[in-house]
Amino acid sequence: MADETPAPTQRRWRAAWPNCGAPVEFASAHSASAVCSFCRSTLLRDGETLLRTGESAELFADYSPLQIGTQGSWQGAPFTALGRVQLAYEGGCWSEWHAFFDASGKSAWLSEDNGRFVLSWPLPLAQPPAQTELKLGAQQVVDGEGYRVAALTAATLHAAEGELPQAPKLGQAVFVAELRSSRDSVGSLEYCDGEAPRWSVGRPVELADLKLVNLRDESVAQWAGRSLSCPSCGSAIQPHLNQALSVTCGQCQAVVDLSGGPGQALRHHEQAIGMEPPIPLGRTGKLALIKGGAREPWQVVGFLERCTRGDDEQYFWREYLLYNRLRGFAFLVDSDEGWSVVSVLTGAPSPVGAGVQWQGQQFNLHERYQAVTTHVLGEFFWRVRRDELTDVADYRRGDQFLSCERSDQEVTWSLGRAMDASEVAQAFGLNPQQQKQIQRDASPLSGGGETLKGLIVFVVLALLIVGLMKACSDEPCESTKQTFGPQSAEYQSCLANQRRSGGYSGSGGSGGSWGGGHK
Repeated sequence: MADETPAPTQRRWRAAWPNCGAPVEFASAHSASAVCSFCRSTLLRDGETLLRTGESAELFADYSPLQIGTQGSWQGAPFTALGRVQLAYEGGCWSEWHAFFDASGKSAWLSEDNGRFVLSWPLPLAQPPAQTELKLGAQQVVDGEGYRVAALTAATLHAAEGELPQAPKLGQAVFVAELRSSRDSVGSLEYCDGEAPRWSVGRPVELADLKLVNLRDESVAQWAGRSLSCPSCGSAIQPHLNQALSVTCGQCQAVVDLSGGPGQALRHHEQAIGMEPPIPLGRTGKLALIKGGAREPWQVVGFLERCTRGDDEQYFWREYLLYNRLRGFAFLVDSDEGWSVVSVLTGAPSPVGAGVQWQGQQFNLHERYQAVTTHVLGEFFWRVRRDELTDVADYRRGDQFLSCERSDQEVTWSLGRAMDASEVAQAFGLNPQQQKQIQRDASPLSGGGETLKGLIVFVVLALLIVGLMKACSDEPCESTKQTFGPQSAEYQSCLANQRRSGGYSGSGGSGGSWGGGHK
């Protein structure tokens, strides 16, 4: 945090809101419109005249620590968050904050990008590509620079608040093309009917480096105080993250879809009761995302079990969704090859031969496979979908790796590093029993007086592997059938549960919002 608070804006324009009488104050003489935080009406400013042009929808809650009035500094230039717009799409929503630089009178956009933050500047574009030219994953040259098309999203301008450089057209359809480069820059093309495409270019930023003040006190879910019941079993559910779009019921482990927002009917899908993760949900540990980097607090907010699906040999692994208030989200991955910590990239590596290059380093192709999420616990800021497959390519360089995960809507790159189980145990303060569960480097059949203990560990791990692989198979009740018999009540109950849940006990993948096929 900054030692000194950025200087407040010196010029302000005040008036009474014509719709509700609340005070309206423009901090910037350049703001063309504002949205009242009380009545949500939108005002267009023409000199000293205010014209009411419409009403904004209620904003979806989000996990962002930003708020109207947050101040910071970028490359020595102070700015203030004066407003924001929120775009909604089939998988959820995202916010873009209007960052006004008072000294220059320029506006930028600070947006949330797959759990990271990007500061973007609007730029003129003489010859924008046609919307039909853009192909997911393909190279695209814009204004003489090469990018990769990372996402193509049909969205609507859902809501707005505060001061904005242009009057928001609420409900307007917006087709957003997200482009990423090997220079770690992010380009955004927005197509709206009857308007020229809007172009902006940005780079990832760490909120701590922006010297922010006047942040939200904490990321407390705005679902708090709302009575929510699991639509499957009726038990009370209480999300803890602001932007929880999926949450599992603590009683029946049904996956509840919250993407409709408060007041909407809750949708869900059932999944079989799974084992509790070795690292408990809610536990906070100190981890460094890069080797030798600063250790920062990360809280476990979600847990996924995933596996490969196909004709070849199957593999399984687990992923813990981690949250840090200023850094966003990351993954802690537990596979048969060991542990790793993974964060999403805002850029896109360049293809070089059979591998890729990122920041001057060559990563060689390790393997390609399809991944499916079979079980989830906790909360997620994307809609968890059933049976959604993603194509994954893993690239290796020593103890580092790059992972590319592609769905129908998005191509996501992430960077990870391998780590020892002992580092994980120390970071999260695991007890001896939990440490045994996460070990990957001890032989379960070592000799001496530990033979019996080793055999027990081996049997437990073998049963766990069989159970997880069965979850990936097309016969999720086969293990119950083999154990209790085809006429048993247990087997018949399992079949009935499968029929009620659509024939598959698992849940889908990341819905295009995140990568994470980090085997």
